[in-house]
Parts: sequence; structure tokens; C-alpha cells
Amino acid sequence: MYELKLTEYDRKVYETELKDFLPETFIDIHTHIWKNTFQPYGSSNGGATWTKMVADEQTAENLMEGLTELFPKNKVIPLVFGGCDHDVQQCNDYVKESAERYGFPTLLRTDYSMSAAEVEAQVKKNGCLGLKPYLTNCPPYVPPAELRIFDFLPQEHLEAADRNGWIVMLHIPRAMRLRDPMNVAQLMEIERRYPNVRLIVAHIGRAYSKEDIGDAFEVLGRTENMLFDFTANLCDDAIKECIRAVGTRRLMFGSDLPIASMRMYRVTEGGVYYNVVPRGLYGDVSGDPHMRETDETDVTLMIYEQLRALKRCAAELHLTDGDVENIMYENARRLLKLR
Repeated sequence: MYELKLTEYDRKVYETELKDFLPETFIDIHTHIWKNTFQPYGSSNGGATWTKMVADEQTAENLMEGLTELFPKNKVIPLVFGGCDHDVQQCNDYVKESAERYGFPTLLRTDYSMSAAEVEAQVKKNGCLGLKPYLTNCPPYVPPAELRIFDFLPQEHLEAADRNGWIVMLHIPRAMRLRDPMNVAQLMEIERRYPNVRLIVAHIGRAYSKEDIGDAFEVLGRTENMLFDFTANLCDDAIKECIRAVGTRRLMFGSDLPIASMRMYRVTEGGVYYNVVPRGLYGDVSGDPHMRETDETDVTLMIYEQLRALKRCAAELHLTDGDVENIMYENARRLLKLR
């Protein structure tokens, strides 16, 4: 069973670097729960493999206890949806059951084959605020290099989301990530055709290195509705470029827990990101192109490294406390319609 374990170094990072930087209450807009007994589901189209090294499950209890342990001086409200590699219906049922117990807001995991009527019925039944499609829940015959947003987020799902003013949390596909012209074109199509959709481009469009950004924000900066989260994104350049393009009222914090409990820091070389982890902690990582090992002892968690990155960007861009409050709480509060 997955269990979060903090070290003295982790606690030092929180106490000396993060506690006073963070608002007393903030929202984690991007978290997963599932059980390891759920059936696997999804094609292999474009998902990272290193994420599976962190945890084989995260129960609702794990999530809520973990947030308390990670942020003992803060109140953290998570937006929750199911694991991306497991049976969609099992995940959605478990999320609904857990939300009834803990009261957190949720999104519905979707599959490309679901009808709009089925999606609408399940969102209403489960009390969700919108949809969480995922690129591996797509037609299995589509090659990863050719996968498009509309292959796993069909137009009829977007029409339903537009009619209802739902959130759509979107993990974009394709090797070129945010700078891919097809991704940018389809994001702009969603912005234009579905103005009532509350679209969140997750992970800042998977721009995990400076090279992943390209000139995307020259186009996306002209949007008015599109939102972004910097979930699992430790790239200062991506965070800064997003803020420069759309300001501090359209960027939000998300952790991707349990993935963000990985003990690591990130480096980039030639446009490729590498997670640097303590030697042996995650078994044999030699087969994963995004993993490296270190003998360093003071290595903290991804979630703390994300917040360190935001703190560096806040200093460089001279953000105010109000700007940080927007990113960490207020933008998501408005989106989720919390009091």
C-alpha cells in the first residue's frame, strides 16, 4: 500500500522555505485517487512510464492524510478525479463514494467512446464539476505521434461541457507538447467554439523544458477564457512565460498527487527533462528515458520542488502576495464556486 513518508529534510524545506510563502488556505486543482484492485485500462498512446514507479494506488484516505502531513500549517482543498490508467467506471464510482465522505469537489473521468448523454447523466449523478479526459483513453488504432485532442476529447463531449459550463481538465498529447501546431490550433478551436467550457490546460501543456514552449504563448496569450495549471511542472521558464502571457488570474497550482510525492529534482538537457532520484529508491530506472539517479542525501519531494519553482518565479517577476494568492487559491476558488 502506498504511504507518504517525510524526512527531516522535507520538514526543513517546508518550515524554512514554503510555510510563510503559501496562503493559509489553498487549492490543489489536480489530484488522483484509485485502488490497486481496479482493472487497468487505456492504450499506450503517449503517457509517461516513470509515474508508475511512485505509487500503485492512492486512496482517498491517503490523499487527505498526505495533504495534512505535507502542509501541517495550511488548509488544502483538493479537486479529485480517478487514476488515469485504471477502469473508468471503477474510478468514477470510487471518486463519488469518497466525495460523499470527505466533501471534496470532483471531475468525471471519461472515455472517447462514451456518448454525450452518458457523460451528462454521470456528471449529474456523481455531482461532478466537469470532465477529465485522458490521452490514453482514445481509439487504440491511433498512433501516438498522430494523436489529436479531439481523438480522446470528442466534440460531443465539448458540446455537453459548453451547454453546462463545465470544467474540462486537459492533458494534451503529441511529442512536441505545448509547441505542437496541431495542439495549439485545437486549443484555439476549443476557445472559439466552446466559450462556456472552463478549459484547464494541465501541466502548462506539458512544457517541462524551455524548448517545449516554442512560440505557443504568442497565440495562446490572445485567449480570454483558457486556464492553465502547473501540475508536475518544475520548469521556471514555463511558469514565467505562462504568467507573462495570461497574467496571474488564469494560472493555478496542482500537484498530481500521488505522483508529486516522488523524491526528486528535475534537470533539463537539450529540451529533455530528467527526474533525478536517490539511487535505488525506485528500483531499476535505467529503462526509463526521463530518470536519473544521484547519491545526494538532501533530495525532497516533487510537490515541494514545484512550489520552490513558483517561489523563484514570484521573486523574479516581482509578484505580490495577492498574485500568489490568486495562483494558489483565488483562481481555483472562483472556478469551483467555493465560498
